[in-house]
Amino acid sequence: MPKDLYFEDFHVGQKFNSVASYHVTAQEIKEFGQKYDPQPFHLDEAAGEASFFNGLAASGWLTAAIVMRLRVLSIRVSGGMIGAGAEEMRWTEAVRPGDSIRTEIEVIGLRHSRSRKDYGVVKTRTMAYNQRDQIVLRSTVNFLAPRRDVA
Repeated sequence: MPKDLYFEDFHVGQKFNSVASYHVTAQEIKEFGQKYDPQPFHLDEAAGEASFFNGLAASGWLTAAIVMRLRVLSIRVSGGMIGAGAEEMRWTEAVRPGDSIRTEIEVIGLRHSRSRKDYGVVKTRTMAYNQRDQIVLRSTVNFLAPRRDVA
């Protein structure tokens, strides 16, 4: 398990890979779709086949939630990873039953928070891949990390 990280532990160019991959099931796709994104191609194989996706496809929001899980497991920020805004989130391939998702995260920017002097803002680019190394989600996200050097 990674150690708890503070703002001072991050540097531009630093990379974090998933500590594990996440296996997606048809049941999970349908349950998430039923509860949060009830569109036919998330709920039923036949409807998915007749759609733009040519098969059952996970909601992009399920994909984003999976990526968030992988981010939190890969980068253990002291006190938790507090979101500070997404600048980009782009779904590039449908996630299907049986896919295994993994992430590669790179720190692309750092700055001290203007409103919270005890925190810094870490800007990251996340690439999420399936088992065929196809990018399924690309995002640029900021999160807060506590500063160790502030009393």
